[in-house]
Amino acid sequence: MAPHSYREFRIGGCMIKIEKIDEKSIFFNDLINYARTCSWEAGAHLADLLENSTFVDWESAFAAIVDNRIVGFCTFMKTDYYPNNKYFPWISTIFVDEEYRGKRISGHMIEAVIKYAKSLHFSHVYIPSDMVGFYEKYGFEKIDELENYGGDIDAIFVKAI
Repeated sequence: MAPHSYREFRIGGCMIKIEKIDEKSIFFNDLINYARTCSWEAGAHLADLLENSTFVDWESAFAAIVDNRIVGFCTFMKTDYYPNNKYFPWISTIFVDEEYRGKRISGHMIEAVIKYAKSLHFSHVYIPSDMVGFYEKYGFEKIDELENYGGDIDAIFVKAI
């Protein structure tokens, strides 16, 4: 695996890599462009975070890459979109391109981030979501609900690692 690769797997004839993306990554600008133009409004927020070098310490973005093309992303952060931010670290902003959904790429990205989190000696990771029944299949358990800055209520999921 490449130095920034955290996971490689094959789906059909495609090799998919999950890589940690930083300013030194050859995919850094590609991730900014992909996030800015993806179909989810949170992508523009990720693009801004990357462009403004907002990630600090161990925080990072990860990308799913097929044939040198980004098809998904997620982040690993200290804080998330909550005024009452009582949990951390967060695996958040999880997105997979519509063309690649249903192939468990989200799960592979989550596992890549968990591998990274373990290397930093974290014992738990948290995922916020308004989806029920999705993250449970990856071993997460709903532990709370928090109101986000937009006024919506999100479920908070945890997994011991």
